[in-house]
Amino acid sequence: MTDAAQTLKQTPLHARHLSQGARMVPFGGWEMPIEYGGLVSEHMAVRTAVGLFDVSHMGEIEVAGADALAAVQRICCNDASKLEVGQAQYSGLTTPRGTLIDDVLVYRLADDHFMLVVNAANIAKDYRWIADEIQPVGDAVAVNASNRYALVAVQGPAAVETVQPVTGVELSELGYYRFVTGEVAGQLATISRTGYTGEDGLEIYLAPQAADRVWQALTESGAPLGLVPAGLGARDTLRLEAAMRLYGNDMDEETTVLEAGLGWLVGWDKTEFIGHEALRDQKAAGVGRRLVGFELVDRGIARPGYPVRVDGEVVGAVTSGTQTPFVKKAIGMAYLPAARAKADTEFEVEIRRRWARAKVVKMPFYKRQGS
Repeated sequence: MTDAAQTLKQTPLHARHLSQGARMVPFGGWEMPIEYGGLVSEHMAVRTAVGLFDVSHMGEIEVAGADALAAVQRICCNDASKLEVGQAQYSGLTTPRGTLIDDVLVYRLADDHFMLVVNAANIAKDYRWIADEIQPVGDAVAVNASNRYALVAVQGPAAVETVQPVTGVELSELGYYRFVTGEVAGQLATISRTGYTGEDGLEIYLAPQAADRVWQALTESGAPLGLVPAGLGARDTLRLEAAMRLYGNDMDEETTVLEAGLGWLVGWDKTEFIGHEALRDQKAAGVGRRLVGFELVDRGIARPGYPVRVDGEVVGAVTSGTQTPFVKKAIGMAYLPAARAKADTEFEVEIRRRWARAKVVKMPFYKRQGS
């Protein structure tokens, strides 16, 4: 084993993944399951039945104190004042330039207590930023609570039917982006109607020592419904079909919220937040480039990093791309000049030393029925 491998973190479910034959890979500083029985079968199970994911590598940073709301309002671009206790929202940590330090989920645990769920590779960076930037606010403190949580996701049309037998919480009454505290398989947990797959589903936050018991209970409950354990490979193809951005690929600290096509998560009615001036100016002037979704017209698969050109000039690279199992098309995302970002506009992607035609399409590539 290399020194690099020895430094990888392991989730509380690491031994369970090995016992189930998962193929493990490094991801964001963690050793994580990329697949169990195959990416395609796992992807299709989530689209048609139910999949079970270990996402305990995600980070949880709590902000509490009498001025906690003001602190969250300062560092996040969305409007957290609209949140009720028991409600979550998608948001972003923004720099003064309006670029993204990270995309986050903001949970309002109490009037003066919030939890921000951040990407695994960004935990340390995000915590330092949050702790520093809330200091001017007043009575608010940030705590990196990541070690207190394991996180499993149950995703797919049969997600609720899988979890309901092992909890006393009436899940049919739990609205989208709402959460509640209750027991799952006899273990205290926070159950959230959220996910990263484009399907209905639940994310369950619980103590690390409870993770394996809950994983086994969910596996048993979901078996008659077609549940399969799913790895990060399927999670990535599922989120791409649903046009959910991946931090580090589709957006980063050089990408503004508006360039990434995420203007809807900005609380424009807020008086101010870090980056508000830059984003208001950019909104008024218009962006110079825009993240678009595309399909390949010619044969091939566009992978992340493949060059993209418009009118013979290289303008960037594919940020996300693959042949996805459900829509059965070679799809992806890339940044194009704003003037060339309209649907049906053609451009080219270099694939194995040849230029293949692609066209801009509206996102998402997949939308579940009834959503």
